[in-house]
Formats: sequence, C-alpha cells, structure tokens
Amino acid sequence: MFTTLQRYSPQLLSLMRIAMGITFVEHGTQKLLGFPAPPPGMLPLPLLYFTGTLETVGGILIALGLFTRPMAVPYLILMTLSAYDHAKYDGYFWNRSGIEYPLMWAVGVLYFLVHGGGPLSLDHLLLGRAF
Repeated sequence: MFTTLQRYSPQLLSLMRIAMGITFVEHGTQKLLGFPAPPPGMLPLPLLYFTGTLETVGGILIALGLFTRPMAVPYLILMTLSAYDHAKYDGYFWNRSGIEYPLMWAVGVLYFLVHGGGPLSLDHLLLGRAF
C-alpha cells in the first residue's frame, strides 16, 4: 500500500511547496499593501518592508519551485526568529500567538532547504535537478 502512495510523492511535495509559497505571499502583501489589514503596530517600518518583500517575492519563487533552497535560507532565519520571539512573549499555542505557528513554518522551510523543490519544480525543469 505504501509503495502505491509513494508514487504520488512528487505531486504531494509540489502541493506542499505551492501552499507554503501562497501563504507566504499573502503574509507579504499584508505587510506591503495592507491587504488584508495588518494589526496596528505590527513591525517597525524598515523591518515591515524587508519581511514583506521577502515574503511576497520569496513566496512566489517557492510556489514555483524556482531557487527553492536559496529562498529557504532567509525564511528559515525569519521563522526561527519569529518562533523565538513568540515563545518568549506568548507561549506555545497558536491561538495565543505562540510559537506553534512559526515553528511549523520553520520546519516546513527546513524541509525544502534540505530537499529542494522536488521533481515538479522550475528548478528541476530548468536545471535538471532540485536547487
């Protein structure tokens, strides 16, 4: 049974990569364009533009599977710092803005840092390998 399911691994990997990328794009547009409206006083202005640009551009690249590993590095740093900050001030659970949510994203981008975008990515299509 598991060998039958394993043949769908490239499609599921792409689905996970696309979902992660789209979610990052949404968070980036929230910071850059104010849609949907971010909470007041969310981040200092320079950091807001930096993270918003990273999340928007990087989210598109990750969803497409283009420069997947290089884009995973700043995301891993951002999500690890975010997880630390949330753990320090808000605890564990996501419904209290805790570490749970950014920690999940940090583990997700760590996966793509190690494995790349997979066989159904633009990296693989253009370079012949996961990058």
